Amino acid sequence: MTEHYVTLFDKTFLPQGLALHQSLIRHAGDHELWIVAMDEVVESFLSDQRLPHVNVLPLSEVENQELIDVRASRSTAEYCWTLTPFTYDAVLERSDAKRVTYIDADMWFVSSPRPVYSELETASAASLITEHAYAPEYEQSDIYGRFCVQFMPFVRGSSDHIRTTWQRQCLDWCFATPEAGRFGDQKYLDTWPTDFPADVHVLEKKSLMQAPWNAVMFTPQEAVAFHFHRL
Repeated sequence: MTEHYVTLFDKTFLPQGLALHQSLIRHAGDHELWIVAMDEVVESFLSDQRLPHVNVLPLSEVENQELIDVRASRSTAEYCWTLTPFTYDAVLERSDAKRVTYIDADMWFVSSPRPVYSELETASAASLITEHAYAPEYEQSDIYGRFCVQFMPFVRGSSDHIRTTWQRQCLDWCFATPEAGRFGDQKYLDTWPTDFPADVHVLEKKSLMQAPWNAVMFTPQEAVAFHFHRL
């Protein structure tokens, strides 16, 4: 099965996005990468480069009127977070993808993501979420949430209700200031295991997704991907 990935970034994250693409070429097997170009620089550059397995989505093709209405009230980062739950629909409408995985532009694959998908398939779930798995010295779950929006597959059809809920939440509130148990698009995920117990699988092998906040607990060889947060 061809895996479909979607990410989004502006020109400040273009180097990370190109590194992500190269790591997928090395390790992801049969795949397509859909990139929502958040500005004209990214759209023009990617269109000119014609990178293999890359499909460019101009921002205007992903936005709806509800997104446009909230855009002015949010920073660039906050608007990217608001947009994230909607990127899946853009890919599903333009492809025959059986599932779509959102990945942050600053993720970098070091081995095949197949073990992650194996967990999802074994659980027969509609979606998969990954914990921050903070090392004790970096613990910030109360602020940023138990889970990280970094690698999130959704299965066509069976996950629609989860995505729709997340979209409504992010349209309503999606800011970089912690407030009443919320932070950006991310802390909403904290309740998913109880809100959607039969449909959401929490990745059990935490060492597959490594980042600056947890890498001290694992060996690099265990990782599928590394999250180069704030590089």
